[in-house]
Amino acid sequence: MLELGLKTLIGYLLGSIVGALVIGAFRGVDIRTMGSGNAGGTNALRTQGFAFAAGTVVIDVGKGWLAAAWLPGLALPGIRADPAIARDWLAACCAAAAVTGHVWPLFFQFRGGKGGATLAGTLIAFSPALLVVALAAWFAAMLLFGYVGLATTVAAVAAAIGATQLTPASGALIAYFLAVAALVAFAHRGNFARIRAGTEPREKRLWLLKPRGGAR
Repeated sequence: MLELGLKTLIGYLLGSIVGALVIGAFRGVDIRTMGSGNAGGTNALRTQGFAFAAGTVVIDVGKGWLAAAWLPGLALPGIRADPAIARDWLAACCAAAAVTGHVWPLFFQFRGGKGGATLAGTLIAFSPALLVVALAAWFAAMLLFGYVGLATTVAAVAAAIGATQLTPASGALIAYFLAVAALVAFAHRGNFARIRAGTEPREKRLWLLKPRGGAR
């Protein structure tokens, strides 16, 4: 249990390194005070430009991959691998901790992003096929509705559904993706409230099925 606890803690601390806020600290900006107030790639692109957003995504995706692919096998000084802990459950816990850290980062007053990019990083580690499923769902939702937050939630749910079809089945991955889909949906609750109120902005360049005449 000591290995599980320590690596889960490291995963959370890794997740707390939020790309937009780290890069922003070097620039002297906090994008949580700009645009939508979200410390994620979309708001970074809208308020700071492509280079800032690209750096944000690289960090946030990278830490998700590290938590899921590298951290479970990391040899900790003085800590033996626990044979009672299944490796897939260990990886799932590390990955979930990283996504949680991104949403509630210790280093940034527990106000981070919404988990989408970090989830994508864990998908690369766990199953590139599920990443393809999630991306397809994301683009389909963007084409239909144009809302980034809704598309990200749809992608997370699609990954969770896809995890149930993996062969061989992994209870750890199914539990992980279901939990993270719920977390991503919760993190986007403000977006859903703005959608209902009609005030959520759309990405019109990707919203290809928008009505003629220019809707919001």
